[in-house]
Amino acid sequence: MGKRVYIYTVGCQMNELDSQLVADLLRQIGYEVVESARKADVILFNTCSVRQHAEDKIYSALGALKRLKDRRRQTIGVLGCMAQKEGQEIFRRAPHVDLVVGPGRLQHLPELLEQVAAGAGPVLAISPWSEPADRHSLLAGFEPFDPPRGAQSVPPSRQAYVRIMSGCNKACSYCVVPRVRGPEQCRPAEEIVQEVRQLVDGGCLEVTLLGQTVNSYWDRSGGRTIRLADLLVQLHDITGLERIRFVTNHPRHMTDDLLQAVRDLPKVCPYFHVPAQSGSNTVLRRMGRGYTVESYREMLARIRQTVPESAISSDFIVGFCGETEEDFQETVRLVQEARFKNAYIFKYSPRPGTKAAQCYPDDVPQEVKRRRNNLLLQIQNQISLEENQKFIGRHVQVLVEGPSKLGQKSPEHQSALQLTGRTRCDRIVVFPGHRRLIGQFCTIRITHATPTTLLGEWEEPSSSPSAAPQKEIPLPVISIPTP
Repeated sequence: MGKRVYIYTVGCQMNELDSQLVADLLRQIGYEVVESARKADVILFNTCSVRQHAEDKIYSALGALKRLKDRRRQTIGVLGCMAQKEGQEIFRRAPHVDLVVGPGRLQHLPELLEQVAAGAGPVLAISPWSEPADRHSLLAGFEPFDPPRGAQSVPPSRQAYVRIMSGCNKACSYCVVPRVRGPEQCRPAEEIVQEVRQLVDGGCLEVTLLGQTVNSYWDRSGGRTIRLADLLVQLHDITGLERIRFVTNHPRHMTDDLLQAVRDLPKVCPYFHVPAQSGSNTVLRRMGRGYTVESYREMLARIRQTVPESAISSDFIVGFCGETEEDFQETVRLVQEARFKNAYIFKYSPRPGTKAAQCYPDDVPQEVKRRRNNLLLQIQNQISLEENQKFIGRHVQVLVEGPSKLGQKSPEHQSALQLTGRTRCDRIVVFPGHRRLIGQFCTIRITHATPTTLLGEWEEPSSSPSAAPQKEIPLPVISIPTP
């Protein structure tokens, strides 16, 4: 019997994709992917280093596994960004870990696991880093991890992530990504198109193109420059593909041709995630973001003028080094003016090795960070609620992803449960339905709204005579906040 592997993932969509690719890679050599660490022979943590909390969570989980390993002699590995950043420190703090592998070494995981099985552990495989960093040597150290995709890569939701670039060339003073993911590397457009075709042949209906700054994508491998807008045109022609998304965008690369492509290509979803991080020019300069709040506002205006139906989300860091109360109020004003669909708001967490950690004191008290975080979240939640309430009474189309968090608690054999899907503008919709709807497009009439979710009722097509009549399922009782 083949070995069994359990993969636990924290972090961004890039990490989720890496975990899917690792699972596919290990399946090809006989591993079975299981849903419980207790059932596994190999336990892999795919990790994040963007905030200290993410690392603390992994160290806590590793500590909890020591007793289990003592009884079961399982192989424990740490993969991803935290592995690249922490390196040997992981073995020091968790001596029972057998394997530490950075993002630039994931393609070697099968042979690294063989080394551990042969008694060669602990095994460390991370990309070399030097200061000052030499781009050529860094590129050689951070090898691309984009193995062939097949039908097994398409989940029941019929959605897939596709990496179009990795790494980052930006120099944001607070960010550890360039150190753990390496310099920006863009995949050839022909390779991306081929991968998407393979996924569509396997039943995929929706792809999300991934990159740290996805809208800076370019490819000159075919003799001409292909930007993200050009790539969207090529993908749009793939028969069977229904939806195309892309994340995450940088404000400096939101070009008019990209906006026009989103406007003119029906398969491309009108959704833009464009982190602002702050509404203060003083803080933006200290962050090294490379734009002003005025240029960010101008970008928002161009998006809404070119793609009026678009939804926009953002990221913000509160309590960054030196942030004054006036700086924070400028961020509040930006959030109030922009009326984002949603915004991810974080308290600043110093990351060792970054310019901010080396050059700027972390001088905003924790209680002030907490107050600013809660206030900005409260303001954004009110905006999100008001924007979502505009959908009440409307019909939206969603691609059903699977059971909602509440639906996941339903017994496996239960066909009627609460499902979740997303609109073209990336709004989450939950509704009562049937397992057979997973991976299908459905029309939902919106009846309620919260800051994070639209709630509705599935309207079964009356033109489908083969559909068996179904018992009406009441909506689950959900507390609806009032403005």
